[in-house]
Amino acid sequence: MADINLKQLKNNLWQAADMLRAGAHLAANKYGQPILGLIFLRYAYVLYKQHKAAIETEYNEKKGTRRERSLKEIAIDKCGFYLPECAYYDDINTAPDDAKKAVLVKEAMEAIEKENEKMDGVLPKEVYGQLVPEEEPELLSKIIRVFKDIPEDVDIDLFGEIYEYFLSNFALSEGKDGGTFYTPASVVRYMVEVLKPEIGNKLFLDPACGSGGMFVQAARYMHKHNATNDDMMKFMCYGVEKDPDTVKLAKMNLLLHNVRGDIREANSFYSDPHDAVGRFDYVMANPPFNVDEVVYDKVKDDPRFNTYGVPKNKSKSTKKNSDKKETVPNANYLWISYFATALNKNGRSALVMANSASDAGGSESDIRKNMIESGIIKQMVTLPSNMFTSVTLPATLWFFDKQKPNTNKKDEILFIDARNVFTQIDRAHRKFSKEQIKNLSIISRLYEGDTQAFKDLIEEYKSLMKSAPATAEGKNAKTKEYYQAQIDWLTERFPKGVYQDVIGLCKVAKLEGEDGIKDQDYSLNPGRYVGVVIEDDGMTEAEFKDKIQGLHAELLKLNTDTQLLQQTIEKNMKQLFEENSNGKGI
Repeated sequence: MADINLKQLKNNLWQAADMLRAGAHLAANKYGQPILGLIFLRYAYVLYKQHKAAIETEYNEKKGTRRERSLKEIAIDKCGFYLPECAYYDDINTAPDDAKKAVLVKEAMEAIEKENEKMDGVLPKEVYGQLVPEEEPELLSKIIRVFKDIPEDVDIDLFGEIYEYFLSNFALSEGKDGGTFYTPASVVRYMVEVLKPEIGNKLFLDPACGSGGMFVQAARYMHKHNATNDDMMKFMCYGVEKDPDTVKLAKMNLLLHNVRGDIREANSFYSDPHDAVGRFDYVMANPPFNVDEVVYDKVKDDPRFNTYGVPKNKSKSTKKNSDKKETVPNANYLWISYFATALNKNGRSALVMANSASDAGGSESDIRKNMIESGIIKQMVTLPSNMFTSVTLPATLWFFDKQKPNTNKKDEILFIDARNVFTQIDRAHRKFSKEQIKNLSIISRLYEGDTQAFKDLIEEYKSLMKSAPATAEGKNAKTKEYYQAQIDWLTERFPKGVYQDVIGLCKVAKLEGEDGIKDQDYSLNPGRYVGVVIEDDGMTEAEFKDKIQGLHAELLKLNTDTQLLQQTIEKNMKQLFEENSNGKGI
């Protein structure tokens, strides 16, 4: 499906679903739950249908033999869940448009929970009774028909796109707090491309998992790199989320994408339900920024937070909570420490963090110094502003690698300034395009010495140029130009196909030496290292002086003309009103 058609479909679905604002007996900030529940039901049905024939074939082949298995067992192996017939979306859609429709949806949700143990208590059920008001009993049926319009004969990722789109819009409509459960997909995809999660018996942690987007994107990356269903059964995701409704969204998301997971409702500052220290192969998250009410005494002895130092206020005149207990000045470095300490000896992590943490002073500066000197920080990336639904200022991505201290790169860090790499969605929001994600992540590959990945990407763009279909509207030429622009962007910056520092984009900074990390007071702000591109205007000093003098002379003339014009206007106005006062009229 073309991007423009997908965008139109998303907009149509959102506008149609928005009818709940007017018709449902439901607060505007609460209708995300039933809508996402219906998308889940529709998505589950389409996904299950893709596997249904294979499930039934295997069942019939093994029926009556020693290898006989139930439909449920086979279904869970093939697509990750079992969908009972009462939950088939088409059957619910064609049922009468009355209050019984809500009962059918409720029974479908209950049946899914019963047949899939990990979904117990997760799906919305009772809320659908509020979508059949007396004055408009067919409202629920209208909404169900809206999602029936999603075409089935496309890649199943379309449903993932729509699911993510609705999560994003609900986050935006609910304001700052709503945005805490959603990280834009393009940012997560870039993080995953840099992290490169590998196939095998791997453990993945997100201690602020929201709706589980990090897990889903990691799974998609693995599928793209030829992971089989058996491979994915070895990949286990562990999440922590303090909001109970968001925990349910995460469990729904993982079930739909056939990702094994253990999502716990807990506060990551005060609870460690997954026994995190030194356990995980990968850690990813977009935790809440600048939390300032974490009680110091509750975290100071926790190895997740104190290995590199615990943030502490300088004086006793600090902000207190209601119990008059000392709180940490800012929890950003609690999160940062958590990401480092949760990794095993080969682990890698990526997190989104407020820009301010890169240069924070006081006790936070000491923690940052300890981390830098330990050698575990591999890469820092400044993001463009307006990439998030609820955060307008630029954020920074931190990447850790527990193997790095054992390499010759221990005392250096790769800095990338990506503030000028983005695609404008609308006036207030931006994203990374697929190609921008590839282009930025290839910098990391080159830094790691993977020159073949660079060559492969160039060849991929060339292949896409050749395969662009010819059209009467000249789209073929535009497509070729687009991919040529990607090739040019890469080859202009890395002409030899190997890593090199690029002013304004990337820089490998050493710990020691002039303008090194120590010289910059252990700052991790990429802008301090990569520099700024100064455009060459091609003029000599004399030519520049002549041009400035000419512009100045032109400005003086314009000022003189303006004064003369103003005098003429004043003279005409005075004459006009004098004539009027003598009775001549206007």
